[in-house]
Amino acid sequence: MPVRPVTTTGTMEATAPSLRKVLVANRGEIAVRVIQACRDIGVRSVAIYSDADRSARHVGLADESVCIGPASATKSYLNQEAVLTAAEITGATALHPGYGFLAENANFAERVAEAGLVWIGPEPETIRLLGDKAQARKAAHMAGVPVLPGTIEPPATSAQALASAQEIGFPVLLKAVSGGGGKGMRVVERARDLERLFDLASREAAVAFGDPRVYVERFLAKPRHIEVQVFGEVATKSTAAVVLELGTRECSIQRRHQKLLEEAPPTGIDQARLDEIGAAAVRLATSVGYRGAGTVEFLVDERDDFFFMEMNTRIQVEHPVTELVTSTDLVVAQLRCAQGRRSDLPARVEIRGHSIECRLNAEDPASFVPSPGRIERLRWPTGPGVRVDSHVYQGYDFPPFYDSLLGKIIVWGRDRPEAIARMSRALEEFELEGIATTAALHRTILRDERFAEGVVDTGFLERLLR
Repeated sequence: MPVRPVTTTGTMEATAPSLRKVLVANRGEIAVRVIQACRDIGVRSVAIYSDADRSARHVGLADESVCIGPASATKSYLNQEAVLTAAEITGATALHPGYGFLAENANFAERVAEAGLVWIGPEPETIRLLGDKAQARKAAHMAGVPVLPGTIEPPATSAQALASAQEIGFPVLLKAVSGGGGKGMRVVERARDLERLFDLASREAAVAFGDPRVYVERFLAKPRHIEVQVFGEVATKSTAAVVLELGTRECSIQRRHQKLLEEAPPTGIDQARLDEIGAAAVRLATSVGYRGAGTVEFLVDERDDFFFMEMNTRIQVEHPVTELVTSTDLVVAQLRCAQGRRSDLPARVEIRGHSIECRLNAEDPASFVPSPGRIERLRWPTGPGVRVDSHVYQGYDFPPFYDSLLGKIIVWGRDRPEAIARMSRALEEFELEGIATTAALHRTILRDERFAEGVVDTGFLERLLR
């Protein structure tokens, strides 16, 4: 009979959690990725799908599949009752949430455990703590991790926010306590704008996350977005729990706080400083008893001073760049961890070469308007050092109901110039007809001299497109 997930303290339970059959509570390329990892270790998989995803690739790859509702995400992939019912009727013993949808919903993680299923992720209380950005900032401060000057508790009124902003010094950033992706976020340059932007950010946060609270922190004009891949190993009969660090990633090329291109390792930052950032991430994860795959995100200013931003308690979209430079499989590691086993990740990883990931979206590259429709022709790139993670195929009707990610091209090279050359070649080989894609935008980025020199920050794309 399935048991609940093990914790990161104590010894492994006598009966290991069962991963005999994993329900993948997601769609798109991450669902494909998890199903493939299950197959690699001999575990059966269950796909869930909405009416709009009947012909999706993850449905055909899984050993079993269940339709859980209509196209609307709120009535299908976000419908907790439907997802849990699918697990029950298929006899699933574990659930992998992927990223997005219910992946960072602590209440859902608790319901999964209460249903006797193994939750493939950190403990619900850890998700709840780190999902509240105000509480996460407190945890980082307690762990000795630098945080940007800002409010400890979210201000209840715009007047309180103004008082805090005047103490911190303008410009400031208003950020939603719950959620992410740029929603509930506003830059305030002047005191007279704060009340209006505070109300806008609060309303947007309430609609997006069901939580109107925002907090105030110092705004950095030209920061880099650097993140650390960590993995919390569970305790076993012979080994203690430990948090591993698997290197850093450069995620500064963004549009409206949505990442478009990622690299590993970052360039132009001293290795000693990257080591400090990695150590800070491990301190935070260790302090909260973190289990499984997670990412600690930092902002790095022009002096290379770094500040905690948030921690994502799930697998990241950009995890392949870390896998390629460390020769690891993070999703398989998640599955092993959920079984109460060591992940087989090395205690100290060796970063080898350089990796770049381009996210290809079904969007008009000029306006970024989504471009759903039938993919009439498709050719993905191949060749040395090229990996493609995708769920689309020729003849597929790309639906308008979900995110616009078509897939990711990830390359590896012995150094950054070789990785850039391979990505340039891969993007030239890529062909897709029927809908618009952002491939041309990525080609423009790779041709830019500043990108070639590694001179990037979160405002890079905005300046490029002027």
